[in-house]
Amino acid sequence: MSKKIIHTSAAPAAVGPYSQAVSTGATRTVFLSGQIGLSPATGELVKESFEAQVKQAFENMKAVIEAADANLNDIVKLTLYLTDLNKFSTVNEMMASVIPEPFPARSTVQVSGLPKGAAFEVEAILAL
Repeated sequence: MSKKIIHTSAAPAAVGPYSQAVSTGATRTVFLSGQIGLSPATGELVKESFEAQVKQAFENMKAVIEAADANLNDIVKLTLYLTDLNKFSTVNEMMASVIPEPFPARSTVQVSGLPKGAAFEVEAILAL
Protein backbone atom coordinates (compact mmCIF):
# COMPACT_ATOMS: atom_id res chain seq x y z
CA MET A 1 0.00 0.00 0.00
CA SER A 2 1.30 3.44 -0.84
CA LYS A 3 0.47 6.45 1.26
CA LYS A 4 0.72 9.98 -0.02
CA ILE A 5 0.93 12.58 2.73
CA ILE A 6 -0.99 15.75 1.90
CA HIS A 7 0.19 19.02 3.41
CA THR A 8 -0.64 22.62 2.65
CA SER A 9 0.56 25.84 4.24
CA ALA A 10 -2.94 27.24 3.56
CA ALA A 11 -4.17 25.28 6.61
CA PRO A 12 -2.69 25.09 10.11
CA ALA A 13 0.23 22.71 10.59
CA ALA A 14 -0.31 19.57 12.64
CA VAL A 15 0.00 20.15 16.40
CA GLY A 16 1.15 16.61 17.10
CA PRO A 17 2.24 13.34 15.51
CA TYR A 18 -0.23 13.31 12.63
CA SER A 19 -0.61 14.49 9.03
CA GLN A 20 -3.16 16.96 7.70
CA ALA A 21 -4.43 14.30 5.29
CA VAL A 22 -3.43 10.96 3.77
CA SER A 23 -4.31 9.64 0.32
CA THR A 24 -3.99 5.98 -0.70
CA GLY A 25 -4.44 3.71 -3.64
CA ALA A 26 -5.85 1.07 -1.30
CA THR A 27 -7.58 -2.04 -2.54
CA ARG A 28 -8.91 -2.98 0.91
CA THR A 29 -9.99 -0.75 3.79
CA VAL A 30 -10.15 -2.03 7.37
CA PHE A 31 -12.10 -0.16 10.06
CA LEU A 32 -10.97 -1.04 13.58
CA SER A 33 -13.34 -0.70 16.49
CA GLY A 34 -12.16 1.41 19.39
CA GLN A 35 -9.69 -0.16 21.78
CA ILE A 36 -9.39 0.74 25.45
CA GLY A 37 -6.78 -0.40 27.95
CA LEU A 38 -8.27 -3.81 28.72
CA SER A 39 -5.88 -6.61 29.53
CA PRO A 40 -6.48 -9.44 27.02
CA ALA A 41 -5.61 -11.95 29.76
CA THR A 42 -8.17 -10.74 32.31
CA GLY A 43 -10.63 -8.57 30.37
CA GLU A 44 -10.15 -5.96 33.09
CA LEU A 45 -9.09 -2.34 32.64
CA VAL A 46 -5.45 -1.75 33.55
CA LYS A 47 -5.54 0.75 36.40
CA GLU A 48 -1.90 1.43 37.27
CA SER A 49 -1.92 4.81 35.50
CA PHE A 50 -3.28 6.77 32.58
CA GLU A 51 -0.09 5.94 30.67
CA ALA A 52 -0.62 2.22 31.31
CA GLN A 53 -4.12 2.47 29.82
CA VAL A 54 -2.82 4.29 26.74
CA LYS A 55 -0.01 1.76 26.27
CA GLN A 56 -2.43 -1.19 26.58
CA ALA A 57 -4.94 0.41 24.20
CA PHE A 58 -2.22 0.85 21.55
CA GLU A 59 -1.05 -2.75 22.15
CA ASN A 60 -4.63 -3.98 21.71
CA MET A 61 -4.98 -1.92 18.51
CA LYS A 62 -1.72 -3.39 17.18
CA ALA A 63 -2.94 -6.93 17.91
CA VAL A 64 -6.14 -6.35 15.93
CA ILE A 65 -4.16 -4.79 13.08
CA GLU A 66 -1.90 -7.85 12.95
CA ALA A 67 -4.97 -10.12 12.97
CA ALA A 68 -6.08 -8.23 9.83
CA ASP A 69 -2.76 -9.18 8.16
CA ALA A 70 -1.64 -5.56 8.34
CA ASN A 71 0.81 -3.42 10.29
CA LEU A 72 1.03 0.02 11.89
CA ASN A 73 2.29 1.54 8.62
CA ASP A 74 -1.13 0.77 7.09
CA ILE A 75 -2.97 3.20 9.42
CA VAL A 76 -4.33 6.18 7.48
CA LYS A 77 -6.63 7.65 10.16
CA LEU A 78 -6.72 7.50 13.95
CA THR A 79 -9.35 8.85 16.28
CA LEU A 80 -8.34 9.35 19.90
CA TYR A 81 -10.88 9.74 22.68
CA LEU A 82 -9.80 11.19 26.03
CA THR A 83 -11.89 11.92 29.09
CA ASP A 84 -9.40 14.69 29.99
CA LEU A 85 -7.79 16.78 27.23
CA ASN A 86 -5.25 18.00 29.78
CA LYS A 87 -3.54 14.65 29.08
CA PHE A 88 -3.31 15.42 25.33
CA SER A 89 0.47 16.00 25.40
CA THR A 90 1.03 12.67 27.16
CA VAL A 91 -0.93 10.86 24.45
CA ASN A 92 0.95 12.76 21.72
CA GLU A 93 4.29 11.62 23.12
CA MET A 94 3.16 8.03 23.52
CA MET A 95 1.59 7.93 20.06
CA ALA A 96 4.78 9.30 18.48
CA SER A 97 6.73 6.43 20.06
CA VAL A 98 4.29 3.78 18.74
CA ILE A 99 3.10 4.97 15.33
CA PRO A 100 5.72 5.13 12.54
CA GLU A 101 6.20 8.14 10.31
CA PRO A 102 4.78 9.36 8.07
CA PHE A 103 2.02 9.82 10.60
CA PRO A 104 -1.62 9.11 9.70
CA ALA A 105 -4.37 11.70 9.79
CA ARG A 106 -5.88 12.02 13.27
CA SER A 107 -8.72 13.52 15.27
CA THR A 108 -8.74 13.89 19.05
CA VAL A 109 -11.98 14.27 20.99
CA GLN A 110 -12.72 14.83 24.66
CA VAL A 111 -15.63 12.70 25.82
CA SER A 112 -17.54 12.60 29.09
CA GLY A 113 -17.07 8.87 29.53
CA LEU A 114 -15.79 5.67 27.95
CA PRO A 115 -16.68 1.99 28.46
CA LYS A 116 -15.59 0.39 31.74
CA GLY A 117 -14.45 3.78 33.09
CA ALA A 118 -11.50 3.99 30.68
CA ALA A 119 -9.71 7.31 30.31
CA PHE A 120 -8.54 6.68 26.71
CA GLU A 121 -9.74 4.93 23.55
CA VAL A 122 -8.20 4.67 20.08
CA GLU A 123 -9.75 3.59 16.80
CA ALA A 124 -8.10 3.26 13.41
CA ILE A 125 -8.77 3.05 9.69
CA LEU A 126 -6.30 1.03 7.62
CA ALA A 127 -5.72 1.10 3.89
CA LEU A 128 -4.20 -2.05 2.42
